[in-house]
Amino acid sequence: MRPPTRRHFGIQSGAAALSSVRPYRDIYRRECRQIHVGNVPVGGGAPITVQSMTNTLTHDVNATMNQIRALEEAGADIVRVSCPDEESTAALKEIVRQSNVPIVADIHFHYKRAIEAAEAGAACLRINPGNIGNADRVREVVQAAKDHGCAMRIGVNAGSLERDLLEKYGEPCPEAMVESALDHARILEDNDFFEFKISVKASDIFLAVAAYQGLAEACDYPLHLGITEAGGLMSGTIKSSIGMGMLLWSGIGDTIRVSLSADPVEEIKVGYDILKSLNLRHRGVNIISCPSCARQGFEVIKTVETLEKRLAHISTPMTLSIIGCVVNGPGEAMMTDVGFTGGGSGKNTGMVYVSGVADHKIENDGMVDHLVELVEKKAEEIEAARAAEEAASEAADTRVSAAE
Repeated sequence: MRPPTRRHFGIQSGAAALSSVRPYRDIYRRECRQIHVGNVPVGGGAPITVQSMTNTLTHDVNATMNQIRALEEAGADIVRVSCPDEESTAALKEIVRQSNVPIVADIHFHYKRAIEAAEAGAACLRINPGNIGNADRVREVVQAAKDHGCAMRIGVNAGSLERDLLEKYGEPCPEAMVESALDHARILEDNDFFEFKISVKASDIFLAVAAYQGLAEACDYPLHLGITEAGGLMSGTIKSSIGMGMLLWSGIGDTIRVSLSADPVEEIKVGYDILKSLNLRHRGVNIISCPSCARQGFEVIKTVETLEKRLAHISTPMTLSIIGCVVNGPGEAMMTDVGFTGGGSGKNTGMVYVSGVADHKIENDGMVDHLVELVEKKAEEIEAARAAEEAASEAADTRVSAAE
């Protein structure tokens, strides 16, 4: 497995670099074919999607739908549910009917569950073609996917590699995982099926990153990123951010799932934060805040915690800086939609910035309510401007069509 080159780390050179104002921020995304999971495009330059998986009993439709709705509200583009038995696939039809996001059916070993899930309206089947039976059974699953407009995900995992590959390589390694993925892809290709994406997950960051790098060079299918079994909320977030962050910065990855032993909603939040940090996708308020010190003019940590909760309902992409003093506050505020900089230790007022410009002072006691009001107003303005721009674009298209 060759080491990453400059291109893999998203740094453009030559004319491409000259055309960018800040070339050090450029990420050159890997070109690949595009598939659709329901109405959501994956790959081919589409926005990187964020997904999670329910942990309820799938046959409990009410419990499963409650969790899906919470994930939808958090911003999930796609949700996966496990279908280990016939009772689960029987419930899937109602789950698909009620869901506002595409549903992926997670299938292992039982090819009939895959067929049932496709018939129930699943937008995608997560399978390993190698563990659902002989060629005839694979052919039946592929035909069901074709008949019902299902995509598929080939999900390779370091913890469940085929015995022959473990014997060949001695242990799970990047080469074995890539070979497994390509073998499974060939099975689908031999059945004239190409509407699929691939993942090669491992709990070991080094193994997962190297496997994805190898796979990215070996095929042009969309890649689903993940560090599997990453751990609890804190440790899992760190591992996922390092592993997926490195790949995304390299331009690798078309959809992501952060695997945490935590509320699935947290997976969506972390996923968006990873993408926001790399300027790959934005949703909600991105708060830039300092860790605080003796110079702070107000309680920064408590303020940020409160603002995160109070602004969680806003999905409009925008930035808010919360800085405790004037050392870095004005400079950070210049780059944000709304900002607040403390006046320094012992002072009870701070400066409010709007669109990067110092606008007015306010006392600390009323600062949180005031900032929430400003952010909500700014979000409304951004959405109104966006709607007007879309309306103008549609009107222009209509005029062009009429002229033709």
